Amino acid sequence: MELIRTTIPIGLDRPVRILHITDTHLPLCTQNDEPQFVAAAARRGAADTILSALDEQLSYANTHCDLLLHTGDLIDFASKANVAFLRSFLQNKKVLFAPGNHEYWRSDGGFEDMAYRMNSFARMGNLGTDLFFTAHTVGGINFVGMDDAYHQVEAWQIERLQTEVEKGWPVVLFLHAPLFEQQLYERSVAYWKDGTAYLVGCDDAHTASYSDYGIRTQRPTETTKAFTAYVNSEKRIKAVIAGHVHFNYESRLPGGTIQVVTDCSRTGAAREITFI
Repeated sequence: MELIRTTIPIGLDRPVRILHITDTHLPLCTQNDEPQFVAAAARRGAADTILSALDEQLSYANTHCDLLLHTGDLIDFASKANVAFLRSFLQNKKVLFAPGNHEYWRSDGGFEDMAYRMNSFARMGNLGTDLFFTAHTVGGINFVGMDDAYHQVEAWQIERLQTEVEKGWPVVLFLHAPLFEQQLYERSVAYWKDGTAYLVGCDDAHTASYSDYGIRTQRPTETTKAFTAYVNSEKRIKAVIAGHVHFNYESRLPGGTIQVVTDCSRTGAAREITFI
């Protein structure tokens, strides 16, 4: 396990320690799955090393941390075998989870918008938890997870977030896709080399280099703009934790809130975050 450590001061009476992992991209599949999933699994290769890394990360969290926080793309595509693993993973009482775009990916060439997401979600059956919004208070911190897998959020999610913030606990917001910040934008564009940053809240100028598909899926709606403005201005939101871009990064959002991004857990990367 390639463990890095980060400390975030938020004024707690005692430290709270979490293990943050993300972007595991499990390629589990059986011959009973649909042909496109069998083909996708073959492209990804064997799952054994990924599962071994995940087992090590779970073991470390169980013995050293108050919880494990996973910010999505646990699975690489929504095959029956992958969804069964996801369902089992979510039953771990020490795990908090926010989904990524690959939780919904069907490898069928469909346009990946909110309707696509809901179609995939309906196919999964009961997962035993709410993928779209979750909140749990641990050690005096309200950990709030939201589904922003397709780089947008919905009005009801903002309302739920505001309700959680108003409870008065310091809030740690965890998401799959990070929020726009200029230095992270530049780093991500350089990393992906396709003119796209894969961040939430990029304005028209910052999405000008995107493909038509990228503009349609990632240029923020007015609701998403309201969400990023709220997070940037709300001082009770103490940190944002995310993944998606496949590298480690720490920065501050325009309002000063720290944002922490962690590399892919499929390669053994994990981040231990201590809140004090």
